[in-house]
Amino acid sequence: MMMNKKKKNLTHIGSILDKALDNFRPSSDTEMTQIWSLWDQAVGDGIAQNAKPAAFKDGTLIVHVSSSVWLQQLRFIQQDLHTNLNLALGRPLVKELRFKIAALHN
Repeated sequence: MMMNKKKKNLTHIGSILDKALDNFRPSSDTEMTQIWSLWDQAVGDGIAQNAKPAAFKDGTLIVHVSSSVWLQQLRFIQQDLHTNLNLALGRPLVKELRFKIAALHN
């Protein structure tokens, strides 16, 4: 019986982290965390296999890219990516995209 009472008082770690992040980051930065879950749909499968969001700060999204060829390709379509990402996010959170060649992690 004592165990059931303890379980009722538990708090999900996600809600604790959200509150902590709110204290240290602008709300637009914490809203931007959803980019990781909607990236593939917003950019398409081909791009998603060769580029992944890596970091976001003050409106700038850093995107890791698999090769110099892909980096160049993404620069050509940068404005379209920018528009699609903000549409997927529901508001203009991404002000700038920067591409960097790096290992991709899923």
